[in-house]
Amino acid sequence: MSGPAAGTAHAATTTDVVCLGESMVTFLPSQPGRLADVPSFGRGIGGAESNVACALAAAGHRAAWVGRVGADGFGDHLVETIAGYGVDTSAVRRDPDRPTGIYFRTATDRGTGAHEVAYYRAGSAASAMSPANVPYEELFAGRILHLSGITAALSADCLALLRELTAPRPGRPLVSFDVNHRPRLWRDGDAGVLLELARRCDLVFVGEDEAEEAWGIVGAEAIRAALPEPSVVVVKRGSAGATVFASGPRPGPRSSNAGGADSAAGGAEAGERAAQAAGRDTVTVVPALHVDVVAAVGAGDAFAAGFLSATLRGLPVRDRVRHGHLMAAAVLTVPGDLTAPPARDHADRLVALDDGAWGRLRLGPGWTAADRAHEEVRTP
Repeated sequence: MSGPAAGTAHAATTTDVVCLGESMVTFLPSQPGRLADVPSFGRGIGGAESNVACALAAAGHRAAWVGRVGADGFGDHLVETIAGYGVDTSAVRRDPDRPTGIYFRTATDRGTGAHEVAYYRAGSAASAMSPANVPYEELFAGRILHLSGITAALSADCLALLRELTAPRPGRPLVSFDVNHRPRLWRDGDAGVLLELARRCDLVFVGEDEAEEAWGIVGAEAIRAALPEPSVVVVKRGSAGATVFASGPRPGPRSSNAGGADSAAGGAEAGERAAQAAGRDTVTVVPALHVDVVAAVGAGDAFAAGFLSATLRGLPVRDRVRHGHLMAAAVLTVPGDLTAPPARDHADRLVALDDGAWGRLRLGPGWTAADRAHEEVRTP
């Protein structure tokens, strides 16, 4: 198959979100320090798109991960572990000639100069993904297709695939794109292509820092000006929170006959509807939470999962961002990239707090198991 045909998407879907990308086996250090000094590592999994799929499945959504792994033990481990979160992995392809990617990292924060990552992914099975060898029927079977800029950096074939998947066509699901700029993956390429891809999508997640680094664009308003086409642009601003620009009809995935999710048109606030009817952006600013961070890894993927979860439920933009912050806080308060999210009723209760209570909320390790009668709302 050389590409998707028009009308590939199903009229009635059974999947909420399909995530495409490379997942790798990650080796986590047994203690802090340089890679040269760490004596042993524990095995885990890592991959932006599979992280999103796992978080969504753990939150009760029907999620699928599509990727390509080697016909090796590491590939077995990835598929089995991701499936263990409740993710549909039936469309994952095995490559008999290329290995599953792996990487090692230090325990330090990714944003510090001391952080080290050693990738062994060149020539991996995932880097061979192309428009000719992916299962388009499965990719377009969901209400949302979630992609990331990491895939575009893996190979020319992977970039061609993302161009195919982001091309406008009848029956295309809502396409979500996390820019996920990784500078070391673009040493021999032009990260400006991420801007091209983002402009072809419906919902875009991008950090202020990565927009400046990849494109030389500074500030949330300038980012939105450079991305006029997407219905929703979520600009992540670190400890300052997130700014969301939303335009046109209230954006959301097409409805599903499988049940369990509301239409994304429901529950819009009056001000939102009025601005959108006038053809203007609504701009929503939501402060970040105060979090006692255990490990600053996986938070971006968790934020995207929380936002997508609330989008599937048709919640207002502010609530979508707050759910993103809460899902990120769940991951930030554990050592790894993945963890069980808070129960939906618990998260909904926190999302409904007034602005003052939201600003006083401080979350630490174990907060996701908080009982309704013992909610942690502390002044930082």
